[in-house]
Amino acid sequence: MSTSKGSKLNLLLQNIPKGSVILAFWLSRQGYSHDLQQKYIQSHWLEPIGRGAFKRSGDEIDIYGAIYALQKQAEKKIHIGGPSALFLLGYAHYIPMEQRDLILFTQQGFKLPAWFTTYKWKVGYLIRQTNMLPAEKALTSYPTKSFQIKISTAPRAMLECLELSPKNFDLEEAWFIMEGLNALQPGLVQELLEQCRSIKAKRLFLFLADKAGHSWFKYLDISKIQLGKGKRSIVNKGVLIHKYQITIPENLK
Repeated sequence: MSTSKGSKLNLLLQNIPKGSVILAFWLSRQGYSHDLQQKYIQSHWLEPIGRGAFKRSGDEIDIYGAIYALQKQAEKKIHIGGPSALFLLGYAHYIPMEQRDLILFTQQGFKLPAWFTTYKWKVGYLIRQTNMLPAEKALTSYPTKSFQIKISTAPRAMLECLELSPKNFDLEEAWFIMEGLNALQPGLVQELLEQCRSIKAKRLFLFLADKAGHSWFKYLDISKIQLGKGKRSIVNKGVLIHKYQITIPENLK
């Protein structure tokens, strides 16, 4: 390999964090042609993991490295959210996440690339497509060993959990988590509730926050939050909470 090609390779290896997936089209945009990529493969510097995606030879990758590539290289609007984000943020430490799928939130219509869906990740995952909130609203950076990925902040993750409930997330777990959310920023919570499109999630969020008696709750202006009209039956044979017009499990009354 020539000195110039060697320099390009060194630059590539310096700029790509260990553990991340490397996308072929992103390499092309950085000046690494298809032919050069093939030479890197033949020289055992890169190893294909699927169509249009590589890893460093000998490198160990996980699903976080794949999410990093989708966010940073492909610039896709995808993030870890709901209970998975709350666990990573330390708000749901009692939830055995090793027994659960990682929940990835995307906008409606998003389709994961084939290299992602065909690779055998060590953890399972679920895709939740929803336009409940603006794609980039209230995300935070979560550090891994070599890079950072975007995940939901606590209030957004809580709304995502409630949007999943009760079918895909237990409301009693949601209550336990809400009890611990005593340091949320009321301004951010207000913005999220005003922009959230899920009436169910908003009513449940307000009910649980009110029930928990958090100090930040009194700073919310509920008159600016669209809560829809009529009753919402969250569960069958539940108890009606008149203030928020929702039917919830009796043990949460």
